Amino acid sequence: MATGITDKSASKRRVKSYRIEYDGKQDVDSILSGTGCIFDRIIEGKEDNSFYYGDNINVLHHLIDSGMSGKVRLVYIDPPYATKSAFVGRNQKYAYSDSLAGADYIEFLRERIILIRELLADNGSMYLHLDGNMAFPMKLIMDEIFGASNCRAFITRKKCSTKNYTKNTFGNVCDYVMFYSKTGDYVWNRPYDPWDEDKMLREYPYVTEDGRRYKKVPIHAPGVRHGATGGKWKGMMPPEGKHWQYTPEKLTQLDEAGDIYWSPNGNPRRKVYCDAKKGVPIQDLWLNYRDSINQQMKTTGYPTEKNIDMLRMIVQASSESGDYVMDCFAGGGTTLGAAQELGRRWIGADNSPESLSAVIRRFRDGLQDYGDYVSKPFDQSELTLKTETDGTRFSLFSEHAKTDEALSIIKSVG
Repeated sequence: MATGITDKSASKRRVKSYRIEYDGKQDVDSILSGTGCIFDRIIEGKEDNSFYYGDNINVLHHLIDSGMSGKVRLVYIDPPYATKSAFVGRNQKYAYSDSLAGADYIEFLRERIILIRELLADNGSMYLHLDGNMAFPMKLIMDEIFGASNCRAFITRKKCSTKNYTKNTFGNVCDYVMFYSKTGDYVWNRPYDPWDEDKMLREYPYVTEDGRRYKKVPIHAPGVRHGATGGKWKGMMPPEGKHWQYTPEKLTQLDEAGDIYWSPNGNPRRKVYCDAKKGVPIQDLWLNYRDSINQQMKTTGYPTEKNIDMLRMIVQASSESGDYVMDCFAGGGTTLGAAQELGRRWIGADNSPESLSAVIRRFRDGLQDYGDYVSKPFDQSELTLKTETDGTRFSLFSEHAKTDEALSIIKSVG
């Protein structure tokens, strides 16, 4: 694989900005000047954990108005994908409409992302999860809002098993996660996958006398340097067109510590040791985070519910204990559940009655096996939550959820 050589003259040139234009695009000040209204706040456990039932643009404005700007460490959203479809849960109840498309969809999402950026801490991050339908125009929007230099990764995720029924094209088994930071200084706890032993043996085939596994890597890198790393070390120059990765003094220290391997013909290479406890750094191709793939997986039954292990990994990578984690397209509440498991505070929002029911099920009744939604009806037992207004208890019955009306909230007896 070819390795590029840094062009210092190119790095000094001003990079011209770009933007995507469409009818109905509002200016940023107009978006930020709005106010929040018409939603319900529902508290789970501690006052710091809140689920807002209503249009998330109102919720985002409310959070800004109430002093939350700059306090959210991590936002993950999995919004509608502009499929022009309606979705139902495993119980066949209406969950949400995905009818917006084109410029209407882009502006709908852009307005919310601009508000999300206001809520993010300076060292915060946002993950936007989409499929190939709208991921690429939204990449330009994300570059516009956060700056292209703050795009940390454009991740491809395998979302499901192989599709054998696709007739006239390739099987659609991937979607995309865009990872942006608000600034260049952001929380990052590098995630790792556990080592596969066979892979470890292949990648680290050599063993020291004390049993440590290692591989050999070059000690030079592309590009000519005129300082110490471009000079002689142990009487030899770096290969033509390259430079030493370290100063001669550092290379000597590595050699004296036994961390330089010398081949029979005198070619030096650095020993890189395997840390089996830490694992393999996760890359920007995610193959291990498919959504519900068997009937034993636990779920709320909400459509488009994402893999809990993926959300745990994201929360751990881009936040610390006690941080605020937000998902304003909460769906089945997977982000919120992962945040709570990992000791984070969370904020969720959604305007779907089925989302509200799913979030309540997640935190009050727990999850069910995926297969239970296929083999038998879900038991719509009474679920209770506490509201912000007066602290009384309410009963939430999902049979009150209708396609065109909000979920009824009825005071419980006693």
